[in-house]
Amino acid sequence: MKPKKIIYLLFVFGIFSSDLIAQEYGIQLYSLRNHFSKNIEQSLKTISDWGIETIEGGDTYGMEEAEFRSLLAKYKLNPISIGASYEELRDNPEAVAEKALRYGARFVMCSWIPHDGTRFDIENTKAAVKIFNESGAILKREGITLAYHAHGYEFRPYEYGTLFDYMAQNAKNFSLEMDVFWITHGGEDPIKLLEKYPDFVVMLHLKDMQKGIKGNDTGSENVETNVVLGQGQIDIAGIVQKAHSQGIRYMFIEDESSRVIEQVPQSLAFLKGISIK
Repeated sequence: MKPKKIIYLLFVFGIFSSDLIAQEYGIQLYSLRNHFSKNIEQSLKTISDWGIETIEGGDTYGMEEAEFRSLLAKYKLNPISIGASYEELRDNPEAVAEKALRYGARFVMCSWIPHDGTRFDIENTKAAVKIFNESGAILKREGITLAYHAHGYEFRPYEYGTLFDYMAQNAKNFSLEMDVFWITHGGEDPIKLLEKYPDFVVMLHLKDMQKGIKGNDTGSENVETNVVLGQGQIDIAGIVQKAHSQGIRYMFIEDESSRVIEQVPQSLAFLKGISIK
């Protein structure tokens, strides 16, 4: 039996308290990228003032890393996950591991597989799986989990499934960070994907999509289609409930719109109103 399933069963039978698998609603720092360019400390203070403690980051927005990490500590922001590029994982995974350790991160997230224009095929997929398995093994030795963040182009057909199925079925040393916007945009159902690969998903990006938007497999969309959680076309509440039942703890709001400052508090209020059984 898989570890997350064991934890969940122990919770059901009252051996573990709910605190051990309670969701932590954090934020992906990229959401405030335009604000960081103006005032880094004020942006971090804003996140803290929202009551958020868990973050996903990695970029320092031009500040020295040590100074940036000291500000995270000042505002009690815990970088549970940091980002790394495909090239960094391919060329110097040891340096990625060292950076994650400096931040005290438990996860490293890669958000993009380079490819030529709209062309993304099995050769791109196999090359990425190889790099993720090799670099993931190095991170794993340091107690760090590598998580790939899919963008939708991975759901193109391949054999009897999709390129994503090939990735999931050949992942030995990496997991998935599910961005529910991009999973939906790429034509998949996040809840069904959680059911299909319950032990592959370790974190979520919570992002809602404006009603009426039709997705595609390009991995591209206007950022202004990011709306307050619960106000779009994605079943955010159902996804959160399903993720909870599978023991997924870390869920990051990612709002790339120009309305992020107004929308995040509303999204947090919606998340806190979701009934978790």
